[in-house]
Amino acid sequence: KKSLPDYELTVISNQADFINDSISEVEETALIGILLAILVLFIFLRRVGVTFVISIAIPISIVATFNLMYFNGLTLNIMTLGGLALGAGMLVDNAIVVMENIFRLMEQGKSLKEAAIEGTAQVGGAITAATLTTIVVFLPIVYLHGAAGELFRDQAWTVAFALLSSLFVAILVIPMLSTRWLKKSTKPHKQTLEFHAYGRWLTAVLDRKGLVIGVVAVLAILSLILLPLVGSEFLPETDQGEFSIEVKLPEGTDLEHTEGTVTNIEHLVVAAGGTDVQTMYSEIGPSSSTTVEASDFFEGENTATITVVLISDRQKSTAEIMAQIRRELSDIPEMDVQVIPAQTALQLTIGQTGAPLSVEIKGDDLAELERLTQKTAAILAEDPSLSGITTSFDMGRPEVNISIDPLLSAAWNLNPDDIASQLEALLVGKEATQWETGGKLTDITLKFPHISLMEIGNIPIQVSGDQKIQLGQIARILQDTAPGQVLHRNQNRIGQIQAQINRSRPLDQTVNSVRDKLEQIDWPAEYGYQIGGEELQRKAAFSNLKFAMLLALVLVYMVLASQFESLLHPFIILLTVPLAATGSIFLFLLLGQSFNIMSYIGMIMLAGIAVNDSIILVDAINQLRRQGKPVNVAIIEAAQKRIRPIVMTSLTTILALLPLTFGIGASAALRSPMALAVIGGLISSTLLALFFIPVVYALMEKIRPTRD
Repeated sequence: KKSLPDYELTVISNQADFINDSISEVEETALIGILLAILVLFIFLRRVGVTFVISIAIPISIVATFNLMYFNGLTLNIMTLGGLALGAGMLVDNAIVVMENIFRLMEQGKSLKEAAIEGTAQVGGAITAATLTTIVVFLPIVYLHGAAGELFRDQAWTVAFALLSSLFVAILVIPMLSTRWLKKSTKPHKQTLEFHAYGRWLTAVLDRKGLVIGVVAVLAILSLILLPLVGSEFLPETDQGEFSIEVKLPEGTDLEHTEGTVTNIEHLVVAAGGTDVQTMYSEIGPSSSTTVEASDFFEGENTATITVVLISDRQKSTAEIMAQIRRELSDIPEMDVQVIPAQTALQLTIGQTGAPLSVEIKGDDLAELERLTQKTAAILAEDPSLSGITTSFDMGRPEVNISIDPLLSAAWNLNPDDIASQLEALLVGKEATQWETGGKLTDITLKFPHISLMEIGNIPIQVSGDQKIQLGQIARILQDTAPGQVLHRNQNRIGQIQAQINRSRPLDQTVNSVRDKLEQIDWPAEYGYQIGGEELQRKAAFSNLKFAMLLALVLVYMVLASQFESLLHPFIILLTVPLAATGSIFLFLLLGQSFNIMSYIGMIMLAGIAVNDSIILVDAINQLRRQGKPVNVAIIEAAQKRIRPIVMTSLTTILALLPLTFGIGASAALRSPMALAVIGGLISSTLLALFFIPVVYALMEKIRPTRD
C-alpha cells in the first residue's frame, strides 16, 4: 500500500481468517465446557472446597499435556485444540471418582488422611483400567493410513496425553490436596445423595432379567434397521463463507460476450446474497500469462470464474445462497454453470480435490464409449441432487484447419513452412523493436488485428517483394472442432462423468440412487462403470476406521482382562460398547444428521469411554463379592455407592462436549458430529451401566456361580 498509494488493494482469499476463527471458536467452546463441568461438580457435591480440588485437575492436566505435546513435536492447531476440547470433560472423570470416594468415606466419619488413603486405594485400579481403555482406542487411529490418519493422528495423541496426565493428577495430586484444603470431619455426615429410589428400581430390574434383556435387544435391532436412514458421507459440509461460479459459454464465444454474461451473473449474485456479499472477483477469458503460445489462440474466451466472499456475520448460509444461484441459472440455455464451494485447507491436506462425484466408464471402442458416456450423463442429469454435469467427451474448442494446395503454392514459389512462419508472425505476433521511455525499454510487438474465423482466408501472404496474395487463394480454410479428451486408467480407455452434489441428502444415498440408475443401463459386454470421487475416499476411510474399531475393542478387552484377571467380566463390560452405539444412532436420526469420518472417530472414542462407568461398577461389585456378600446384595450395594460418580462423570463429559454440538463458529461443523456421537453413546451407556450391566452380571453369576 505504501509503494502503490493510488491503488486500492483487496484480499480475495485468506485461509488464515478461517484458521484464526476456528482456533478462537475451539478455545471458547473448551472454556464453556470446563465451566459447565465444574458447575455439575458443585451441584452434586455442594461444597466449594471439594469442587475446587477436583477442578484444579483440569489446568494441571492441560499444562502437563502441553509438555508432552512439545516433546512429541505437536503444535497447537484445530485438531489438537479440538482434542483438548473433546477431552475437557474427561479430564475430571478420574478426579471425580477419587474425590467422591474420599468424600463418601469422610461422610461415614473417617479422618481426612484415612479417607484419602483408603478412598484412593479402593478406586485406583478401576480408574487406571478406565483410563487405559480410553487411551488404547486411540492407538489404532495414530497408525491409520489415508485421510483418517492425516486428520486424527495429532488429535489422538493429544487426547491420550491429556487422559494420562489426568490419571496421575487423580492418584497423586487429588489425595494430597484433599488432606490440605478440606475441612476435617468431626462427626459422621449423612450422605448427600442416598439414591434409595435407584436401589428399589434396581431390585425390581434384577427380578425381571428377561424383560430387561429383551427391551435392550429390541432397541439394538431397531437401531440397526434405522441405520440406513441416517446415511453417511465423507466429511461434514463446512460453511466457509466463500464459493466460486465457473461459467462456460458455447465454444467460439468472444471475450466481450463472455464479459457481458458475467456482468449479468454478478448482478444476480448481489440480488441473491444481498448485504451478505463482501467481495466479488471475476476472471474472464484465458488466465494471465507473460507469454502467449500459438496454441493459446482463441482459447478460453468463453470461460470465466467468479469468486464470491461473504461477510462473517451473514443472514443466509453459504449453502442457501449457492442453492438460490443454482436455481436461477439452471434454465439458461447454452451456458454451463457450476457453483462450487471453496475448498478448505483440511480438504487440500487430505487430497480431496475435483468434483465430489465421478463415474468412469471403461471400454475399448471410442465411439461406443462416447455413446455410453453421453447416455449416462443424460440419465444423471435427471437427478435433482446433481448439478454441473460434465463429460470427458464434451466438444472441444473450435479450430481452423488450413489445407495448402501444393500446386498453387508452388506456382507462387511458396512452401508450407514459409506460409506457417508468416501465419505465426501475423497471428501470434513478432517483436519488431523496443521503445525507450522514462529510462525503460518496452518491447513493440507487431501482429495482425483481431479477426473472426470467417476472415482468416483474407490474411495477406507475402510472395516476393511487395507482392501479396490472400491465404484463401492457395489454401482451403476448414472450420472444425478440436477432439475431446481421451482418458486412460490402468491401460484402459475410459469415459468420465463429473458432477457437483447439492447436499440435499447424504452422500451414500445419492450414490445409491446413481448406482440404481446405472444398473438400468444395458451395458455391452466388456463395458462397465465405477463410481469415484468423494465416494472412493469415503469407502476407503470407513474401511480403515472399521479395522481401527475392531482393533480398539480387542485392545480394550485385553486391558480389562489383565485388570480383572478374568475372561468373563471384561466380556460383560464390553457389552456396553455395541449397545451404546444405539444411543448415537437414535440421536443422529433425531437430529437429521448423517455419519461421516468425524462421527466414526467419535464412535471409536466411545468404545473407550462407554466402558468406564461399567468398570467402576463391576470393580465395586467384585470387591463386595470378595467380602463374601451374595450376588444381588453386592450388586445393589455397589450400585448405590457408585451411582453418584457414574452420573457425575457422565454429565461432566456430556456438558463439556455440548458446546461443540451447537455448530457455531468457523470449524464447528468438523467437531460437532464427533461430539454428538459421544454424547448419544454416553446417554445410553450410562443407563446401561446402571441397569443392564447389573442384570447381565447377575445372570452370568447365576449361570456360572464360580468365578473364572
